[in-house]
Amino acid sequence: MGGRAEVVSVERLKPAHLDVDCFPLLVQTPNLVTCHIFLYVVFLHLFSASAECNQQFLENIDFQGTDIMFVESPDAEHCQMICTQHPTCLFFTFVRPDWTQDTRDFSCYLKSTPTGTPNVQTLLLGVTSGYSLKSCDTSQCTNTDFLGADYKTFFTADYEECQRACTYDPNCQFFTFINELFTQQNMRYKCHLKFSWPVPRLKVKRFQGVVSGFSHRIPTVDPGTIKLLPNTHFTVSNVLIMDAASPEHCHAFCSAHLLCAAFSYSSEDFKCYLKTNWDYLPSEAKDGFTSGLPMRFCQPDSRWLQTQFEGVDFLGSDIRFELMDDPDSCQRTCTEDPHCQFYTYLTEDFDSSSRRRRCYVKSTITMPAPPEVAKLDNAVSGFSRRNCGSV
Repeated sequence: MGGRAEVVSVERLKPAHLDVDCFPLLVQTPNLVTCHIFLYVVFLHLFSASAECNQQFLENIDFQGTDIMFVESPDAEHCQMICTQHPTCLFFTFVRPDWTQDTRDFSCYLKSTPTGTPNVQTLLLGVTSGYSLKSCDTSQCTNTDFLGADYKTFFTADYEECQRACTYDPNCQFFTFINELFTQQNMRYKCHLKFSWPVPRLKVKRFQGVVSGFSHRIPTVDPGTIKLLPNTHFTVSNVLIMDAASPEHCHAFCSAHLLCAAFSYSSEDFKCYLKTNWDYLPSEAKDGFTSGLPMRFCQPDSRWLQTQFEGVDFLGSDIRFELMDDPDSCQRTCTEDPHCQFYTYLTEDFDSSSRRRRCYVKSTITMPAPPEVAKLDNAVSGFSRRNCGSV
């Protein structure tokens, strides 16, 4: 959350010119193949001084410091698209696969300055830097290589057929195809379809003197009452564990995840447990847990977006902060901002008096992006071509 530590840091090896703490990445061996993603770039003037379109990539140049956040990305073009979608990112530095100083290849560092230009540019082998395309009003496809987030697998003759399957499946955002040269013979010709979350993901923490909530810009839908089972925990295995603000938020995650058969939510630590067993669903009585089933064929219930969560902090993902008199004003500001998805307001009870009355408007990146990027011999990865005009 803004005003306190925005990112939980992990100490690790890093070069002096990449000024950010970060988490380790997976590393294997590369085989990049041309794939395509079509992304519409929204025209947005954040700083008049930096309104000029600059599509140039600067190889082996590091835009030192001024990091907003980092994410994993398959290449510099995809990193540029993420920077373009992020509300405050103006330029970036991407750590390429040929980086050798530590295990941070495929890291995309989003950056910003008040002037709209990098403060320092230094020579650094293994990185590529560039600028947001917010002021370019253009669209393009990018070359990528990545893996993760599988929901369906089957065999196809080649990667083109795998990509077509992804394109015609409305749930598929990207894919990985294992070709005929892959070491493990029984995995050859396997097509892995993958998805991205349509529901905003966030980190949640209990904290006195704060109120958090979601934008009301999304129209609320009342499809009928969600049936929740209080003091109930489903004891089958988990497909995923993630933070959620409420049982209803967890229900939305389960409804969006194609492998989620049921969910259990812990109000003690805000953990949402997505369950996988489709054959049976044993449960146990457990205080502090709420469980339920996903909605598969109905419009999801979004009334939970109207709830304000007192004593709950939505960590990180800040766009900016403004001083306001109450949480309702903060909520209205978030709703009126087309980039804001959720917010946290610091009340008069917040422990630091200098930060009271701050309204932090927040957003997460929603463009298709794999949760992890790694090198893998004889694997082909790419994006759905649904929006590319021809498939």
